Amino acid sequence: MNTLLFDAGNSRFKWALVRNGRLGAQRAVPREDLTGFTAWLRRAPAIGRVVGVNVAGARLERELRAALRTAGAPRPEFIVSTRAAAGVRNAYARPGRLGADRWAAAIAAWHRAGCYRTVCAVCIGTALTIDLVDQDGYHRGGLIAPGPSLMLDSLLGRTADIAPRAALDARRSAAMRRPTGSRPLVPPLTGATMSAVEEGCLAAAAGFVDRTVNQVARALNVRPVVFITGGASAPVIARIRSACRPCDELVLRGVALIAEVPIRRRA
Repeated sequence: MNTLLFDAGNSRFKWALVRNGRLGAQRAVPREDLTGFTAWLRRAPAIGRVVGVNVAGARLERELRAALRTAGAPRPEFIVSTRAAAGVRNAYARPGRLGADRWAAAIAAWHRAGCYRTVCAVCIGTALTIDLVDQDGYHRGGLIAPGPSLMLDSLLGRTADIAPRAALDARRSAAMRRPTGSRPLVPPLTGATMSAVEEGCLAAAAGFVDRTVNQVARALNVRPVVFITGGASAPVIARIRSACRPCDELVLRGVALIAEVPIRRRA
């Protein structure tokens, strides 16, 4: 039976198909436009089950249900956070209040590390989240911060002076000459407002991850294995000092574990 896994996030709708125990490539479309997904459904092989997480709200759920119904696919099953699943115990006093995408990512990270190591599951998209699971499978809490793009939008939208300067920089050539006699810039510091804003937001995200990982390592006396996922993760990973393992489909793998959809490990 083919199983369709999905992850409806704040910015993107992601999905992948499990066929014969193999997880296919993750695909993604903007949350506001599922056209690419509906086109894929029309040519997809027969789907026996649809399961995933949705943190994008009721409107997307309605659109997803309509697309699946039109394609003759099964009704979707929505994962919610519970007291325990797939060997991991939830730290929240009210388990259902933990975001389902975070729950799935945390579970997947623990399993990817062999179910015996302390892990941090880092999701970098519209929001930046970090969740910790210890070596015994206990979720030990998490953090939520704005993602780089949300930081940038907030800074440009709520300042009187930075936004116009950044807009002016964006219109000028990137090869603009610096003043004669000036000394070299010191990376990662920049010499233009727009690049300073962009680099500052990425540095803030990377610093948030590094600081949290270091605090966990000191508190538990063990260095966690860090798994990172999310549409905005690549430029942040390049700036993180902590060792980390990118995993684009981390949430989908967690969905499969919670829903007991078997997936073969890659060779």
